[in-house]
Amino acid sequence: MQLAHPHLRWKTGHEVSLLENGVQLFPALCAAFDAATTSIHVEMYIFRLDIAGKQLLHHLMLAAERGLKVRVVIDGYGSAVEDETIAQALRSVGGQCRIYRSEPKHFTFKSFDFMRLRRLHRKIVVVDGNVGFVGGINIEDDYSTADPTVRATDARFDYAVRVTGPIVLELTEAIDLLWLRLNKSRHLHLKHLRTRLRFFKRQKMSSHVASDNRSHSPINPPAVTTANMRAAVILRDNLRYRRTIEQAYLFHIAAAKNEIIIANAYFLPGGKLRRALIDAAHRGVKVRLLLQGKIEYRMQYHATRWIYELFLREGIEIYEYLPSFLHAKVAVIDGVSFVGSSNLDPFSLLLAREANVLVDDAAFTTQLRQSLENAMTRGSRIVELTLYGHRPFLERIADGLCYLLLRIGVTLSGKSDRY
Repeated sequence: MQLAHPHLRWKTGHEVSLLENGVQLFPALCAAFDAATTSIHVEMYIFRLDIAGKQLLHHLMLAAERGLKVRVVIDGYGSAVEDETIAQALRSVGGQCRIYRSEPKHFTFKSFDFMRLRRLHRKIVVVDGNVGFVGGINIEDDYSTADPTVRATDARFDYAVRVTGPIVLELTEAIDLLWLRLNKSRHLHLKHLRTRLRFFKRQKMSSHVASDNRSHSPINPPAVTTANMRAAVILRDNLRYRRTIEQAYLFHIAAAKNEIIIANAYFLPGGKLRRALIDAAHRGVKVRLLLQGKIEYRMQYHATRWIYELFLREGIEIYEYLPSFLHAKVAVIDGVSFVGSSNLDPFSLLLAREANVLVDDAAFTTQLRQSLENAMTRGSRIVELTLYGHRPFLERIADGLCYLLLRIGVTLSGKSDRY
């Protein structure tokens, strides 16, 4: 699928592997940490010191003890409970850790600062500058043990990718730039300034080039791979890339001819995305949504259900995932796959730092599509319009109130005109 879009810098020469749930991601991360020879950089929204978190932290500390450069950035809200403990543990063995927007430890006026809503929600790991991991899976116990006697419920349903190839350089540049921004020193060293200028120069040059195979002069060139998969990385922040992920969805939905499958944990799209999905259904595109069926956060759950009727009446199919908490943020739109950290809700699309990888590869898309098909047919219930219309009165009230509260929150954030 040869599509052109100003924020999609497609590149060839990748090897991309799909990882489903922590049961596949966490062993892959531990193996990558143990095999690393120069550096490991981690950005994570939630880092918890449960069974999985302690195991991953242990492998990070072993890497730091071997003399590798280990840098970890964790979000101050998502990892608020144990952020300082994690930072101290890494620093004790020579690693580095920075906290993105630390939360106030006590109730203060800062507690009402809406800037607190701008979180580091992306989940990126880069090892040796050659291997990248991107997805929606946090570092927390995903019930990765196979022993059902110690498993409270099924794993959160989520995805990540392991990738080698040119886009790893873009991931490296993004995490390096954020690391510099989090530098608490008041004096910006000359070498840091040069790195920053080099980054912006490359970004400016890339915006004028449409070829898939642009030439770069990276400090650490990406690993040579015999694979030739086509991929792109899309970042979202609150400065230069405010609407890139939303625009990528809009672009591919508008171009869709056959099928759209979106699996999203927190699904509350703005007006443009809603209209795009409805327009696609009117064109004869088969549109299916896989959404949360097991309640994790009541407000988001009920707010999403308030907009079901809008889609159901237009022929869009909605499935609610029931075996466990749905945490996926993926999509299959004809031959292109979206995998990343961004939900289709105001938090992800308007406020948070996010990272998605797009893969234009038939085999990869078939694998992801089959996984989503299995989730819809074996572990989900389809929402029927007639039954939805007869849900209890109090449930309708809850749906409407939660939707109204979230809309008020968007208004207070100052982003209502864009949603």
